[in-house]
Amino acid sequence: MTKWLLLCAAIAFEVTATLSLRAALDHAAWYALVAVGYLASFVALSLLLRTGMGIGVAYGIWGASGVALTAVLATVLFGDALTATMGLGIALVIGGVLCVELGAQAAQAAQAAQAAQAAQAREARPEGPTP
Repeated sequence: MTKWLLLCAAIAFEVTATLSLRAALDHAAWYALVAVGYLASFVALSLLLRTGMGIGVAYGIWGASGVALTAVLATVLFGDALTATMGLGIALVIGGVLCVELGAQAAQAAQAAQAAQAAQAREARPEGPTP
């Protein structure tokens, strides 16, 4: 659960910083939130990696979610265009990240099964010197 909370925090901080960057074009005071947001995002991402989530999965979800949320929120907040082609691109990015996540889960399951087999093999060996 902590992993996903840290990932959500990293995404939220990154999206906030990116949207603040756009707002800073008109009001320079927003640059403070840009700096704080990106710093907080990278701190949360580094804490996330310490929990054991793979970098490929963490970065993929973080990056794809950031792109999708920033595009949608920039449309709402700043009136940026969001075309059907852009929506399709966002869907493809999210689909790609989903494939990475599913692949990572399959790899972890395979590693766990391999470790279990190795442990069973060690337990099955007789103790003492081999003839």
